[in-house]
Amino acid sequence: MNSSELQRVRNWLIDGVWSVEPAVMITDFCERLVAAGLPVWRFGIFIRTLHPEVFGRNFIWRQGEEVEIGTVDFDVLDTPEFARSPLRVVFEQALEVRGRANDPDDKRFPFLDDMRAEGATDYIAVPVPFLDGSIHATSWVTRRPGGFSDDDIASIRALIAPLARVSEIITLRRTAEMLLDTYVGNRAGARILGGQIRRGHNDTMQAAIWLSDLRGFTALSDRLPPETVVQILNHYFDCQVTAILAHGGEVLKFMGDGLLAVFPIDEYVGDAAHVCSRVLEAARESRASVEALAFPVGEAIERFRFGVALHVGNILYGNIGGGNRLDFTCIGPAVNLAARLEKITGRLGRTVVASEGFANICRHDWRELGEFPIAGFSKAQRVYGLADETPALVD
Repeated sequence: MNSSELQRVRNWLIDGVWSVEPAVMITDFCERLVAAGLPVWRFGIFIRTLHPEVFGRNFIWRQGEEVEIGTVDFDVLDTPEFARSPLRVVFEQALEVRGRANDPDDKRFPFLDDMRAEGATDYIAVPVPFLDGSIHATSWVTRRPGGFSDDDIASIRALIAPLARVSEIITLRRTAEMLLDTYVGNRAGARILGGQIRRGHNDTMQAAIWLSDLRGFTALSDRLPPETVVQILNHYFDCQVTAILAHGGEVLKFMGDGLLAVFPIDEYVGDAAHVCSRVLEAARESRASVEALAFPVGEAIERFRFGVALHVGNILYGNIGGGNRLDFTCIGPAVNLAARLEKITGRLGRTVVASEGFANICRHDWRELGEFPIAGFSKAQRVYGLADETPALVD
């Protein structure tokens, strides 16, 4: 790879003439390198992520194939494969690792045996430092007899700096998206990244509203260590969040043991009945998951009950707060009513209750539970429960 061809690829990276879609960018990058004379057959880039469950993402390109994209969770750090991987050396020591077909010392890395079995003659893993000091990695493999030349290795090293900057830009964007999705939800995260960051940026939308609460949480918190209570809450929320997301909802907020979620309704499509049906299915799945939840505390097994109120109405959705501390959430009479209805679930010993508006949209085998005065509302509200649910004894 001569210096002019190398500079052309470096300029392409630096000038930003690339797609922000990683797979497209990597394919374009590698094809340019091959056309310029670098004998790369397989290229990989491994980016560590700021995510509570994902250690990193990997992108693998091979000549003539589509880019493979994968994620790796933190459990990989404890595996024998990672302990004997060349990438561990890169991540932990920020060192290059070279492996050639005729080098007997390379037996320490089983991965290189796999590469040789596919015809590889040379391998080099090169650290990719980001500006924040974190170390990521690239791997380069060739099938050319004799492996990479000294000029090839020099070209690879010369490409790392611009590749690192491009990768960091894309990674920071993705990190921002993941953090926003994790802490405020994907719909709110997309709006924030889209520029809705000022107080007063609000939209009105119709949605099914989910508001739930764990029964007996105050007493639970009083008699158990705080660390145990946190573990219980995490398991308890897992029972709901999985079902909510699977059925098209978005979790907006955790409030102690409470959970607020919304299921947007497209007023132009007229899919209210379909959305509410999915909300009810999510409530049934959550009910079954919470009932099955058994948490060992010493020699005892803790069991749990919860209540969820379902309502449908218009909500104000957007930035609310004071000064430069904002919260992306929803408010409105519909949310207030859902919160009041959730309290009624405990009084009635019910797990799922629905407003009259929700029950009228989601035609189901409901049982009318009566009319109840609701604080802050001029009229009593008719409340419905599932016909197949046996009320529990009220605490």
